[in-house]
Amino acid sequence: MAASLLSLGLGAAASGQTPPPAVSGGPLPPGLPQPSETIDLWPGGAPGQPAKALVETVQERSTDRLVTDRAVFGISRPRMAVFRPDRPNGAAVLITPGGGYRWVVVDKEGYEMGRWLAARGFTAFVLFYRLPGEGWAAGPDVALSDAQRAMRLIRQRARDFAIDPERVSAMGFSAGGHVCADLATRFAVKTYAPVDAADALSAKPHSAAPIYPVVSMSAPDAHPGSRELLVGKAAAPEMEAAHSPHRNMPRDAPPLFLLHAEDDDAVPVNNTLLLRAAAKAQGVRVETHLFEFGGHGFGLRKAIGKPAEVWPDLWRAWARTTGLAL
Repeated sequence: MAASLLSLGLGAAASGQTPPPAVSGGPLPPGLPQPSETIDLWPGGAPGQPAKALVETVQERSTDRLVTDRAVFGISRPRMAVFRPDRPNGAAVLITPGGGYRWVVVDKEGYEMGRWLAARGFTAFVLFYRLPGEGWAAGPDVALSDAQRAMRLIRQRARDFAIDPERVSAMGFSAGGHVCADLATRFAVKTYAPVDAADALSAKPHSAAPIYPVVSMSAPDAHPGSRELLVGKAAAPEMEAAHSPHRNMPRDAPPLFLLHAEDDDAVPVNNTLLLRAAAKAQGVRVETHLFEFGGHGFGLRKAIGKPAEVWPDLWRAWARTTGLAL
């Protein structure tokens, strides 16, 4: 897989795409291939630019030279980093990492999952979405706009990646789980003006997996940091409802795979239970896994050695029942 990833650099450079987020400094850990192919979402620049220009900043939070834990904010060129499998199985997954809407994590809920999926035949697209607290005109809809646009671009370019445009799923973590759940429930809401032919395509994911997701914008279940950056401390009840996916569940929402640890001390497990109840009420397919222990933000690396480490295989088995993984 490393060779496949590294071979994509020339294509990305030739198409003039914005490189993946990077941090200056020493060499990256060996054995962890980095994506070099990206897809910019907005050919003429992202709509509704902030009054003050943003400076994209990447912070390395890891003190272990063998493991990276990067986070990026100030994203003015939203884009997808691509992980191509050696043998595509025809399915794709759009990944929306977490970060509490303060930033977007790069490795733990992005590249690590991208590598895992690509090793199993899925084409993975890690989305670096714009942050709602950074002054964009779309406000709390800005990350959803990027997710909608990303789904449409993946479908438009399906032939380039040997994928079935009907088998494009979504997976998100924490605040990125909110982006994922928002996309699964508000895929048909117009959040931006169409810019090209891709915008005539559906933004509805084939299926969606919000993992330990931020869902509710109302006390006592809201994650305070995400709520403040998304809708503001003094948000009216109507604003809270508009951006709480469980309160916007349509009957035609895609099948959902939900996962949470009951000892999550950052995002209460009731966020997942609320989303499950809303899906059940609307007759939407939903599979739910709760773990007694796991905490928050375990992704792949922090689940090792715990019962929760089986979650990716549980998702893959479920994906087969939806027709995503054949």
